[in-house]
Amino acid sequence: MSNSEHVIVAVDAMGGDNAPSVVLEGVAAALEEDQNLEVVLVGPADIVEPFAASHARCTAQAASEVIAMDEHPAEAVRKKKDSSIVVGCRLVKEGAAQGFFSAGSTGACLAAATLVVGRIKGVSRPALCSVIPSPAAPVVMSDIGANADCKPEYLVQFAQMASIYAEKIVGIENPRVGLLNIGSEDTKGSQFAQQTFALMKEKVPNFAGNAEGNDILPANFDVIVTDGFTGNVVLKTIEGTSKTLFGALKDVMMGSFTSKLGALALKGGLSDLKARVSADTYGGAPLLGVKGACLVGHGSSNPAAIKNGVHATASVVRNRVTDLIAEAVTK
Repeated sequence: MSNSEHVIVAVDAMGGDNAPSVVLEGVAAALEEDQNLEVVLVGPADIVEPFAASHARCTAQAASEVIAMDEHPAEAVRKKKDSSIVVGCRLVKEGAAQGFFSAGSTGACLAAATLVVGRIKGVSRPALCSVIPSPAAPVVMSDIGANADCKPEYLVQFAQMASIYAEKIVGIENPRVGLLNIGSEDTKGSQFAQQTFALMKEKVPNFAGNAEGNDILPANFDVIVTDGFTGNVVLKTIEGTSKTLFGALKDVMMGSFTSKLGALALKGGLSDLKARVSADTYGGAPLLGVKGACLVGHGSSNPAAIKNGVHATASVVRNRVTDLIAEAVTK
């Protein structure tokens, strides 16, 4: 969908390890690229008000508190009613913004989105969804950390919601869904996995069977469904491996004059590959199943990741992902 529809996105100015500077830079870039985007910047008045005053289509929403990364998420959300995360979610609930983006505490964003914005009727558990940085093709995984303990019926809804995201936002037509398991056969895995397999086979039209760990990066499935504990471990393992390999490759290429010449020749291709496997390309992970577009970015987000996260939030709004999920769950 084009960017012709006007969208208002609330952004947490204090979200991330390098906030507020990277957030402000990312928001400025997003506003410049999308002329139909309006941002409500949430944070301390002395930070958000001067920025809003000097940028068109940006308004300031003062919030006197900040939830730190190491605070207990649910407790912090309940105690810090005037934190940038809680205020940002409240703007969505009240209709002053259509979406919310933060690179702050994932746990606090999940708690605030669930408690303040609220679940879509019929959704058992909202799920955190992410695009796996694969060099082959985008792979959508859900859940990646919102629900450590799950029931089989939760994973059926994760599959429904992630399929809509894969189709509408990532652009994958008729996405093939795989259940993450320790083997491809129907009878593989724990009792939980076997029960989930049977239920998904019955209720998920685009279910294509069990997916093993080595199916993820080759993109043998478009959507991978699992519990939040396993999904989080898998995602961070892939991201950590990618970062380590690129670091090792850089050391090898800078090791001698000859290898430096080779690196120069490969520079364009390597830059393209790095962009394809970088989490920054997609900017944020949506919490699917809540009444609004709520996306969470990496704590280590750079300005490009913030910009892409804001764009992704606007895209979720424009493509009616929340409405489509509500319709799917009702069916």
